[in-house]
Amino acid sequence: MEKKILGIDPGLSVTGYSVLLQKKASIFAVEYNFKKFSSKDDVQTRIGQFYEFILYKIDQHGITHLAIETPFLGKNAQTFLKLGYLRGVIYAIAFQRKLQVFEFSPTQVKQSITGYGGASKEQVAKVLSMLFPNMYAPAKADATDALAIGLCGIWSKEKTL
Repeated sequence: MEKKILGIDPGLSVTGYSVLLQKKASIFAVEYNFKKFSSKDDVQTRIGQFYEFILYKIDQHGITHLAIETPFLGKNAQTFLKLGYLRGVIYAIAFQRKLQVFEFSPTQVKQSITGYGGASKEQVAKVLSMLFPNMYAPAKADATDALAIGLCGIWSKEKTL
């Protein structure tokens, strides 16, 4: 079965995304980049723009699965809370479109890609460039992060919806 996954590194300022296609044993990076949201817009507007963007990517590529990174509670609880809004949007879209969501912690993503959960973003990017030799260097790490998240989703085992 063919799997088309949208990997998402959610953010209210910058959201990284990737579209990966698995055909049998081959995996292709169809697209990966980032979407910037204006800090001049209020949170409600940016959440709405995020919603529309994710729906657009799902429809544009015929996405069958979603993969996201679980945020960790850092120093700023407000940032954590706002990322929760975006996760809620993703889960609502998944419910609406009957898509499965795979969720990974940053440590799980690094472990899956490099074999070491404490790997740096640069180490993850280096492994990804070996896996996808025609890959371009994106302007923001959010795109590379989304590619790694999407790859973890490709490697995940199917669960029934």
